[in-house]
Amino acid sequence: MKKQEIKEPVERITIRHVAHDAGVSVAAVSKVLRNAYGVSEALRLKVETSIEKLRYRPSVAARAMRGRTYTVGILVIDLFNPFLPPVIDAVNEALSQSGYKTMIGVGRGASVIEASMIETMIDNRMDGVILVAPRISDRMVERFAEQIPIVVIGHHEPEATGYDTVNSDDRIGAMLAVRCLHDRGYRDIAMVGYDRTGSPSSVVSLQREVGYQEAMRDLDLADRQRILRLPPPEEPRDEAIKSLLAHPGRPRALFVWSDLDAVPILAAACEAGLRVPTDLAVIGYDNSPVAALPLVDLASIDQDPSGIGRGASDLLLSRIEGRREAEHVLIQPRVIARGSL
Repeated sequence: MKKQEIKEPVERITIRHVAHDAGVSVAAVSKVLRNAYGVSEALRLKVETSIEKLRYRPSVAARAMRGRTYTVGILVIDLFNPFLPPVIDAVNEALSQSGYKTMIGVGRGASVIEASMIETMIDNRMDGVILVAPRISDRMVERFAEQIPIVVIGHHEPEATGYDTVNSDDRIGAMLAVRCLHDRGYRDIAMVGYDRTGSPSSVVSLQREVGYQEAMRDLDLADRQRILRLPPPEEPRDEAIKSLLAHPGRPRALFVWSDLDAVPILAAACEAGLRVPTDLAVIGYDNSPVAALPLVDLASIDQDPSGIGRGASDLLLSRIEGRREAEHVLIQPRVIARGSL
């Protein structure tokens, strides 16, 4: 029987390792880390070379020793989601009142890019990071949170201990959408979601699916519940939407997981000659600016993006001030009824 190899635990690189490698004192490394006055360029280069060589990343406690930079990083999935501008505006306004500036990075929904950008924010000595709908796993977020204060938006991890979350109560929002359709007399109510293969369990669409199913059961419509899945958001979906609307078993009413798909569904319904809401009722989620346009007139769930942004900023500031216990905040959504009902 082959003897199992026992791997030695990987030693954590500390400030002492950096000092030894650079041939300087721990105090000298600390001065470089906190950008202290009077540090020579030669010393700075020597220390930073060792930091890069050893891949040393200071802990949150060590970062606090060198003082603040009064900068915060915001990492978003893209710049096209209409939910994002009011969130970012609220974050900027709240943080600026405390003297902080923000820098925005775009992760493009790729976990490798997101991880690299977070590391860059850490290396640039930012005081904290706000992540919006990240694709990286909870485990990775927890690891980064050991190095920098983090608050996450659009990421349901109520058991996380190292970082905070702020979300719309997506489960309740979905239930409100279904009940709104039910109150209008609809019983054949389906949900339009997307293929979540490869997505983390923290994505908001999962909570919206849970809320849809719960509401259908509560309304004694469990036998009529259906989740119709489009391709993932990064893939073309026009043909899938057309097929959904052309299907002979098309539902009478649709709860769509996001206005990102609800608006194209309304456009495709119009092209197909379907009357909204006479032939098809639709309610989306996000209450995007497009939904309110008279020619769109899409009913939607408003998740108070400004409130989410302010809440995330408040939590991050208290994290930076030293709070350690995790907080997970849910913002209550509301129905915005329009002509698509």
